[in-house]
Amino acid sequence: MIILTGYSGFIGRNFLDSLDKEDIYRVEVNGAFDFLEEYNDWDKVKLIIHMGACSSTTEKDLNKIHKYNVDFTMRLFEKAIEHGIPVKYASSASVYGNTVGRMNPLNYYAISKLQIDYWVQDNIDRFSKIQGYRFFNVYGKYEENKIKVNQSSPVTKFINDIQKNGVIKLFEDSDNMIRDFVDVSDVVNIVLNKDLPSGIYDIGTGYPMSFQEVADLVVKKYGGTIEYIPFPDHLKDKYQYYTCADVDYLGDYKFKGVNEFV
Repeated sequence: MIILTGYSGFIGRNFLDSLDKEDIYRVEVNGAFDFLEEYNDWDKVKLIIHMGACSSTTEKDLNKIHKYNVDFTMRLFEKAIEHGIPVKYASSASVYGNTVGRMNPLNYYAISKLQIDYWVQDNIDRFSKIQGYRFFNVYGKYEENKIKVNQSSPVTKFINDIQKNGVIKLFEDSDNMIRDFVDVSDVVNIVLNKDLPSGIYDIGTGYPMSFQEVADLVVKKYGGTIEYIPFPDHLKDKYQYYTCADVDYLGDYKFKGVNEFV
């Protein structure tokens, strides 16, 4: 049995597609704490894949973020320690903020992810095995619901905007807004199939692109135009302008490119 949290979310649904559904125990937010109290078959669990989280980077309800991203996660991980169950979990490149390789969280969500990473590092020897993965800007299949709440990756958002309206609204100075975009299929493949020691790892491509480059690719493929808009005040000082994953541990792994998805 594999426990999969966040199975109905964007990334979680992609994991669900790649696993034997008959061997999955699914946990979603509404029943998360009841699950911890009521589940009794821990001896049958061979792996926990923890993808569930309050994932909005603009969420301001600190109690909500702590409840699901920190409290639930720590309690779940204590169960894993108690029963000797390996864990693979989603962290986030947001912990880096506007630095490369150093911790500089810019919002409550990023802080919650860093709290768990620090806790895992402090308790790593208590786990049978645990791997945390700092996901960079993930795009791909099943982002439909994230589009509805304006939380999708720029790659998918730009495609959707062009197809619906013929226009991409791009922040001014987007050629200096650079992210490491990674296809969700590569994320799932690496997490499920790479045999790594306990630790916390980046998952990006190591080859970042600007928002301008992505928008240009989309317009070249679908037509349409780009409209430049001012950068919103509410994101100032809370926005990552540059991200790049350290993926040396993956050797010569061949990532899909944004151009293949567009």
